Amino acid sequence: MRRIFLACMLAGTSVTDASAQVAPAEPSPGSAKVRELDTVVVRGVQPGPGLWKVSKGEHVLWILGTLSPLPRDITWNSHHVEAVIATSQEVLAAPEAELKSNAGFFANMAALPALIGVRNNPDGKKLKEVVPPDLYARWIPLKEKYIGGSNKVESWRPIFAALELYDAAIRKGGLTDKLIAQKAVKSAARHSGVAITTPKLAVTVDNPRAAVKEFKATALADAECFRKTLDRIDTDLGAMKARANAWSTGDLDALRRLPYTDQMTVCQAALSEGQLTQTHGLDGITARAHQAWIDAAVAALEKNKVTFAMLPIGRLLKPDPYLSRLRAMGYAVEEPASKTASASETKSADSATK
Repeated sequence: MRRIFLACMLAGTSVTDASAQVAPAEPSPGSAKVRELDTVVVRGVQPGPGLWKVSKGEHVLWILGTLSPLPRDITWNSHHVEAVIATSQEVLAAPEAELKSNAGFFANMAALPALIGVRNNPDGKKLKEVVPPDLYARWIPLKEKYIGGSNKVESWRPIFAALELYDAAIRKGGLTDKLIAQKAVKSAARHSGVAITTPKLAVTVDNPRAAVKEFKATALADAECFRKTLDRIDTDLGAMKARANAWSTGDLDALRRLPYTDQMTVCQAALSEGQLTQTHGLDGITARAHQAWIDAAVAALEKNKVTFAMLPIGRLLKPDPYLSRLRAMGYAVEEPASKTASASETKSADSATK
């Protein structure tokens, strides 16, 4: 997660997908109560979701829906996915921003020291000075519960303090934002000698040092990011655990029923919609990411009999520009059946790893 926001500092945004979100229940005004987590996170060997199938004639694109965070102590049974990858000619990863500069190698190296302190508020202001009092009152008990007594975050911009709190909260809740499925897919591809294609979006920053300096001096409109993160931790951690369980057991019906929100969309907007990114011509990366993936998927479907790909499962379960555009181009799209793991199956899978 931190790598995403490091790229944001220079590129103005990150290439992530948060779509078809359902707003969480709003906490009561002035509420500073830290809610307890009562959803037990699954453990042990779990099957994960089935695969979406996109096809035209004999050419097939299999898509795995990914999710973050996931239960920290699961082992994903990826044998079926590994078998499909072994028959594929290509694995299509999610698009990534590739930062470039016209300033040259030594100029780029000289810009690195400028990153020191980039998370801090301009003019040495503290967090309580830059967020509304009601939000700071909600922040204090959450920070004490999940981060502890460290005060380093009190000098950080709201967006980075919120990210630190979110990471700490999911860790304490038995979850992880490690890319479990993505890493397993890439490992299987390397093992089977299948090429991995990552659509790249070239983002050029002419003067990285100046861009970082300007960023450090610019106040961000990130109070809403801070608020949405507090909302999510205060109201959504139980549902977040339930979604992680549903992905792990392949229960797509449960994933559809559960409310889904992602404060990262608002947080990215604080970075990508500001004057700084527009000045440097770095806006519009999300739309470019969508197009890059569609172009890569169509090219793979045309040349390969079998291709394997990954997309965030939230995009696959709800209307989105990926599958709808592929349907409009004449491709057939089939979704997998939902798996509903019984309590005895989950207990058995858990016991097998103890």
